[in-house]
Amino acid sequence: MDDRFRGLRIGYVMTGSFCTFEKSFEQAERLRSMGAELIPVMSEHAAGISTRFGSAEENVKRLSEICGREVITDIASAEPIGPKDMTDIMAVVPCTSNTAAKLSHSITDTAASMAVKSHLRSGKPVVLAIASNDSLFASAKNIGELFNRKNYYFVPMRQDDIVRKPGSLVAELSMVPEAIEAALKGIQLRPMICG
Repeated sequence: MDDRFRGLRIGYVMTGSFCTFEKSFEQAERLRSMGAELIPVMSEHAAGISTRFGSAEENVKRLSEICGREVITDIASAEPIGPKDMTDIMAVVPCTSNTAAKLSHSITDTAASMAVKSHLRSGKPVVLAIASNDSLFASAKNIGELFNRKNYYFVPMRQDDIVRKPGSLVAELSMVPEAIEAALKGIQLRPMICG
């Protein structure tokens, strides 16, 4: 049995890249099976918009069931994460370009961005699993800013459709546990952008 994360408290944040939700849920389940305690957070859009990838209610319920606790979906509930020392590491899986832009500019107007900001007050690591159609276009500067920011680490990513979506990057979500393990040691997995 792989229990390498036994006792580790992971803030598990989901933002609105709805097409990656199924893979994100799979990684949350995997982290739980490795012994981690997950503190679930969803941005207001992730928790409130129904799409062809599932209804808002179903998605919130599923994350809650995986984590065994209520999902944090508002700024006021996310703010105590840091002051109450609720997390050892935070993983944003998936992290949209919108959320990356907010983080790079220290904007805290969602439950997701507040959770990260609150967690960072103690200088603890944050792992971002980027999933966005314009990561290599207008959003590249914000992601690049976070590459150079202390305490931020990335799940290795790839271009998912270079013909129809040439600016798109999607994290290799199967590498979330490895990225978390490396970040806990202060290491960024390489290459960050895979072929």
